[in-house]
Parts: sequence; C-alpha cells; structure tokens
Amino acid sequence: MPWVDQVPAILETWYPGEEDGNVVASLLFGDVNPSGKLPITFPKAGGDVPANTPAQYPGVNGVATYSEGVFVGYRHYDAHGIEPLFPFGYGLSYTTFRLRHLEVERDDGQVTVEVDVTNTGSRTGAQVVQVYVGHPAGTAVPEPPHQLGGFLKVTLRPGQTQHVRIRLAARAFAYWDVTKHDFVAPDGTYRLFVGSSSRDLPLSAPIRIRGLRP
Repeated sequence: MPWVDQVPAILETWYPGEEDGNVVASLLFGDVNPSGKLPITFPKAGGDVPANTPAQYPGVNGVATYSEGVFVGYRHYDAHGIEPLFPFGYGLSYTTFRLRHLEVERDDGQVTVEVDVTNTGSRTGAQVVQVYVGHPAGTAVPEPPHQLGGFLKVTLRPGQTQHVRIRLAARAFAYWDVTKHDFVAPDGTYRLFVGSSSRDLPLSAPIRIRGLRP
C-alpha cells in the first residue's frame, strides 16, 4: 500500500456483497460507527511476511517447506520485532476508549481477566477488548511474546464505563506436546496483556500458574 500516507482514511469492507454501497455510505457519513478489527496483519513489505523464502513459498521443485512453526501471523512479527503496516486486531472508531483497573484471578481451572472500559469520546461506539497471554521464560518449546487468549466486544455511550470480564480457558495457556500427544500448560509465571490490538496493549499483569490441566 505505497499510497497509505497520501489518503486521509482507509476503509476496509472485505466482502459486503450487494449491500456494499449502503454499507460504505453509512460508515463514511457517520450513520454507523465502525468497530471492526483486523483478523490478519498487514505487512509494510513483501519480505516481512512469515513465508518469505522460495523454499517456504512457492516451494522448490514442487515442494513447499512449512518451517514457520507457530510463528505465523502476528506471532512472526512480534517475535522478530518487525513493525507491521497495520497489526492484528487493529481498527479505528469515530470515538475513543480507555482501559483501566486490570484485575486477574484464577478459579476452577480458568483465569478471569477484569477491566474497566470507558468511552472517552462524543459518539456511541463499540470496542473489542483483547487479552493476550505471554508464556513463562524457559518454556520447552518456542513461543511468541504473546498470543491471543480471549476477547469481548462492548458497546458504550459517550462517557459510559463498563466492567468487562473475560474468561480464559486452560487451553489459552497450553501448547501441544508431540511426545505426550496432548496439550500441556507449563507451571510458571505468565503475563497477561490487555488492549485493542496485538501492538496496543497498555495494561499487563503477571499470574502464577500451577497444575493447570487443558
């Protein structure tokens, strides 16, 4: 997108079908406040993507080697310190939001993340609160800095604050053990990050996990 700095705004509508015109008009004229979030990462350059060698894509002699492991999507960019054009989970609104008062609790094999979300703008709008899980140092398998563990979308009036609770299942803390043929959640201190995209995570808190069974 070499023209990205030459336009005042970018609207991505994906596959709106026959209602395309009505959808775009409603968003551009402000009848509807956009609240979508990117399910992928937009790179700045073609060489930034996870599969960036001929062996990976399109393959050599008809054979493609999937050597990325778990480092696909935003995991690749975060693990290698590559700045994306637009990060995973990114999306703007005609209003603004603030996150405060992060609390983390463990109960009955689940972890609950609680945070206050406030609409600090002048328009009613929706925000997707995203929770990412950072694994303990020294995990037996390669892990990215953090991975999406859960999310919740809330709609707020101007000035309204809502207390949001997001439950993370044990699988959010696990990886697949190829020797045990099962998911394993290592004991240790994890870190939970909360924000509005994989690169906008203003709140974080540690949590000690022991004996968690996915």
